[in-house]
Order: sequence, then structure tokens, then C-alpha cells
Amino acid sequence: MQLRQLGNSDLSITPIGFGAWAIGGGGWAFAWGAQDDAESVATIREALDLGINWIDTAAVYGLGHSEEVVAKALAGVSRRPYVFTKCARVWDENRQIGKRLTADSVRAECEASLQRLKVDVIDLYQIHWPEPPEDIDEGWQTLVKLKEEGKIRWAGVSNFSAEQMAQVSKFGPITSLQPPYSMIRPEVEASVLPYCRAHNIGVIAYSPMASGLLTGAMTRERVAALPADDWRKEKNRHYQEPLLTRNLNLVDMLKAIGARHGHGPGAVAIAWVLRHPAVTAAIVGARRPGQLKELLGAADWRLTPAEIGEIDVFLKANPT
Repeated sequence: MQLRQLGNSDLSITPIGFGAWAIGGGGWAFAWGAQDDAESVATIREALDLGINWIDTAAVYGLGHSEEVVAKALAGVSRRPYVFTKCARVWDENRQIGKRLTADSVRAECEASLQRLKVDVIDLYQIHWPEPPEDIDEGWQTLVKLKEEGKIRWAGVSNFSAEQMAQVSKFGPITSLQPPYSMIRPEVEASVLPYCRAHNIGVIAYSPMASGLLTGAMTRERVAALPADDWRKEKNRHYQEPLLTRNLNLVDMLKAIGARHGHGPGAVAIAWVLRHPAVTAAIVGARRPGQLKELLGAADWRLTPAEIGEIDVFLKANPT
């Protein structure tokens, strides 16, 4: 895979990175259901064997558990990948999640992540959500100080608007933005991606396959059978009618496009995200060995202008 520079950093990353949200396991507000840690470790190590050189996680994924699993998977690995994680989500003894961006909280979260990840420095530390909004200046200034102190190498944001990025950037340059971006969530194309491109902010898009919906593995039956603690079942409107039918029809079209090139619909969805000139890379989650191999083709493969047009016609005719 051809490496790409991430924004103003010295990080050269693969176009596809490993997303560690789902491996956080079950029993928290945005879980994907139960997960076997041994399978998670095996999947991460397979990702590294396939050439992926960065992992994106967050403290809140599994309420600390995802970071611990990443550390376990990287123990003894000679060619360590970059590790990215996030702050601004905290939880209490009842596993209730809160939003916090005060300096003291961000510092405490950073120290906790360093310990769980078993690293001396975090390669990219990101504000997970700009919430509460009145504290984003304080939160960002704290990340700038953590970088100066050597706790983190680079600082980024996630889920920020162009206006919010402009607001905090006066305290220090933003290395990267992590936004939701996929065929069914293209909203960032309007102002966010142009802002990033104009200001040399790298973009690592999350949920390029719409949280599994565009992989080709999802059916109505499988959606109905999702476990009760899978956040997609009740909290993701794209998994509910009438959008579910629309999205499954989109997958059928992606299957046809991919078949022309020997790729599956998931690879088509990722290639669509990577086609945008502002996007540096895409975060791709996996829960079992074997899931990533069929998607890596998207890293260097390009959709034709006609195929991009074909997808655009569908999206305009079937808005969300």
C-alpha cells in the first residue's frame, strides 16, 4: 500500500487503518455485541501482517477495554504500528458515559490511555467529540500542551465542524480530523473536507462502510438478529426502515460494480471514500481474521469516473 502523509505531521500512514471500536466488547452504550479478545488479538496481528501501519482506538471503546486489547495484541511485536486514540468521553462506576473537556480531565484521560496502551507516548491524540462545546478551547489548548510535553506526538480532532476547527486552531495547528464519511453520510463534503484540504489537515474517515451496512454481509435477517447491546439496532437510523431497504439496494449496485473488478461491495465503499482528494485514509474495523483481506484492494484501486457517476445517480435519486 502506498503511504500518505497525515496532514502537517511526519506520520506516513497506509490508506487503510485498523479500527478498534467493535473490539471493545459488549456491555456499554455503543457496543457491537460480545467480542472474543483472542479473535481481536489475532485480527490485529493479521492487519499488521497485511501491511496496515496504524490502529485507531478510543478510551471510551469498551470503557477502556479496546485500548487494553490493542496493547495485548502489540506486545512483543517488532514492527509496531502507530497508535491513535481519543479523549473527551469519561465514565463512572455505573458505566454511564459523560462528556468532559476540562484540562484536568483531558490530562487524566491521557495518562490512563498511556497506561492501558502500555506506551510512553501516543502517536495521535484526538478530541473525540466537541462536547461540551463551551470547553473545546480548553480541551484543545490542553492537547497542544501535552504535545509540547512529549506525552503525545500529534494532536487532532474528531467530529468537529469547519467552524469549530477554525475556532481552536488559533491555539495551535490541527494535524487531523476524523469525521464520519461514507456514501450514506456524505455531509462533510459541503464544508468540512474543503476546510481540511485548504488548511493541510489530514482526514481519516471513520465508518466508510457505514458500520458494516455496506459490506454485503448485512441482510434484513441479520439486522433483526443483532444482539440487544449492538448499538446499531436501535441507535442507527440507517439500519431501520425505510432507509434499510434503500441501503440494501445500494449494496446490490455496489456488488455489481465490484464484480467488474474482482472486489466486494465493502471495497467499493472504501474506494469511494478514498477517491476524495481531502481524504488521507479510511478506518476499517474488523472483528475476525480474514475480514480485512478482501478489503485491502480498495487501498490502491480507483473507481472509474463512470462508476462514480453511477453511484452519484443512485444517491441523488434515493436521498437519506
